[in-house]
Amino acid sequence: MKPLVYKKSRRVRGTEPARYKLHLAKGDRVRVISGDVRVFPKKYRVLVEGVNIVKKHKRAAQAGDEHGIVEMAAPIAAAKVMLLDPKSGEPTRVRRRRDEDGTIERIAVKSGQPIPRVK
Repeated sequence: MKPLVYKKSRRVRGTEPARYKLHLAKGDRVRVISGDVRVFPKKYRVLVEGVNIVKKHKRAAQAGDEHGIVEMAAPIAAAKVMLLDPKSGEPTRVRRRRDEDGTIERIAVKSGQPIPRVK
C-alpha cells in the first residue's frame, strides 16, 4: 500500500494578498479609545494607541541604542472596534452612500449623520 504524501501548498510569488473593505480609516475616533488609529486592510487589523500593549525584548543594534524590555501597541482585529457617532458620541454601525459626484460617504446608522474622514 502506498503511503499518503501531503504536498506543501506554495505561495505564488508576485500576487497581492486580499484587501478587506474596512469601516475604519486612519485617525477615526473609535470606542476602544479615542486616539491614533492605524489601519492595515490587507490583514484586517487596526492599531489603536494605548490598547493591547505588549512587551517586546529588544537588543541594541549598535552601541548606545535602546535595549531591554520595550512596551509597544500591537494590532487588534478590526471587528473589535466601532466608530463613534458624530452627533451623540456613542458607538454606531456604518453604512455607505455614494454621492452624485461618485465619492463614497460613510453614514452613522443611529443618527444618519455623515462621518467625516480625517486627513
